[in-house]
Amino acid sequence: MNSVSTPSKLYSGNFTYISSSPFLYFLPPLMGLLILWQSDDVSLIVVLLDVNPFFWASSAASVGDSTSPHHPTAILSFSKLLNHVIPFLNSLLLLNQLNQVVLVATGVNSCSYIYDSGDSEGESAGSVPAVCSEILRRLEEFVDKDRLLGKGPDKVVAAGVSSLLSGSLSLALCYIQRVFRSKARHPQPRILCLQSSPDGPEQYVAVMNSIFSAQRSMVPIDSCVMGVQHSAFLQQASYITGGVYLKPQHLDGLFQYLSAVFATDLQSRSFLQLPKPAGVDFRASCFCHKKTIDMGYVCSVCLSIFCKHHKKCSTCGSEFSQAPSDPNATPDRKRKTSEV
Repeated sequence: MNSVSTPSKLYSGNFTYISSSPFLYFLPPLMGLLILWQSDDVSLIVVLLDVNPFFWASSAASVGDSTSPHHPTAILSFSKLLNHVIPFLNSLLLLNQLNQVVLVATGVNSCSYIYDSGDSEGESAGSVPAVCSEILRRLEEFVDKDRLLGKGPDKVVAAGVSSLLSGSLSLALCYIQRVFRSKARHPQPRILCLQSSPDGPEQYVAVMNSIFSAQRSMVPIDSCVMGVQHSAFLQQASYITGGVYLKPQHLDGLFQYLSAVFATDLQSRSFLQLPKPAGVDFRASCFCHKKTIDMGYVCSVCLSIFCKHHKKCSTCGSEFSQAPSDPNATPDRKRKTSEV
């Protein structure tokens, strides 16, 4: 074949001939996957979906109540949430054929993998309706198993119970590390937390360990909070790892929020004006009562935080000499009165 000055493309059989002076390349169709694999827009997205039944039950009970403008979840039920989340997962796969999506369910007592687009085994691998039905079936099974893991049917749980965020973050990081070690070239990973339940102060240590592990692995944690209040855990997670934190004001357009803010890959984010939080709540939780505090006592050995003074650190066993003076108490000083 004579070389020509202008590159041309000829399609014949199972090969694509790309002629360019003075070289000739024979690229089979599978080599195109290699070219896409080396691009910067291939992503691995691990989505953490909050399926707390107590929260969504209280949200469903308030559907139609328009008297509370500060409660955006009053107009969103769990079924409507899935109508936004499942199409969003499909859109992530449509952006790039090499993108991989993993769905993790976050319950009250446990966490579990629900869907993995990289797993091509099964009859429902290529059918979108079949995949949606499989996700719904596995979510229903997970909720039943998570309920059985409770202390008993007579257990009274308030609507403000928190979900096991620390467990789902750990599952996501373990999956990402497995991808790191199994492939020489891997997609750019990131974690997306779809959280609705309030924070659980008792999970402070485990959540912060997961956040610092994600920071060390260069895995951004994106956060979409659908609850009534902001999440201090996710604010810190997105700030420390370089992710995006968003609390949508109108949940009826949740799919638009997800597709416009969280669907973009890490390479394209440098060209976009993504939302930034007005402030980050850096308050910690004490190790003794698991409560969020503004001021407390810190162990000088292991940096454990306590809301009250203790004679001995419950974490490392270090003994403290004496209790410091109360910072709110003012010492008795003689006031000098000015003589006229």
